[in-house]
Amino acid sequence: MRRRLPDGLRSAATAAFMALTAATAQAQTAGLTIYPVTIDLAPGQKAAALTIQNHTDTDTTFQIRAFSWVQANGSEQLLPTDTLMVSPPLGTIAAGTSQVVRLVLREPARDREATYRILFDEILAQPRPGTVNFALRLSIPVFALPPTRVSPHLQWSIEHSYLVAVNNGGSHETVRDISLSTPAGRMLQLERNASPYVLAGAIRRWQILTPNFSPGSATLRLKANADNGAINQPLILPNVQP
Repeated sequence: MRRRLPDGLRSAATAAFMALTAATAQAQTAGLTIYPVTIDLAPGQKAAALTIQNHTDTDTTFQIRAFSWVQANGSEQLLPTDTLMVSPPLGTIAAGTSQVVRLVLREPARDREATYRILFDEILAQPRPGTVNFALRLSIPVFALPPTRVSPHLQWSIEHSYLVAVNNGGSHETVRDISLSTPAGRMLQLERNASPYVLAGAIRRWQILTPNFSPGSATLRLKANADNGAINQPLILPNVQP
């Protein structure tokens, strides 16, 4: 079940999503360690666990919320959901101890991978006068695979001044270190997006920021690193004949 957030709250949730995209097995700050930072649910798997360790000498209070995660119209959206449950959603971790948070998937993925985000917020005590307390906010992706085997299938193109990736497959692809170059070897400047993911059925766009870029000037070379192997291919621009 999905409900749209009010604009202000939806913007806050999306900003939280962009706050941190972790690529390691755990996220660690001066006081907390959280792992894993990516949760993969195999076909039929309904539960997983998240561990939070408090290394400080004071208690830490936290809140965790679950959202459905979609990429629509070229943007990231986090939508409220009751399909993924979090327990406990609120808690306090005593100094020097840890807390296990359990995730329960109430409905399995069907035709393609289902995607969620859980937002972890550290709730700080009221700061003393003249001091500022900074809270940790972490966004953790959750991928739930369907019963049938699925894989990503990306198609790349240039549209106007954008590099576009369309994922026609049934699962996400992770794409990093994207570069575009001209036949002469000139590197084009691309917009840097925080999220490396292209979700199943989604479209991602990266704006080409190089001044005076002409979409019809030449064939470009795309290179990137992806979970399913390196990407190295030519891109035929819209008004250039192969």
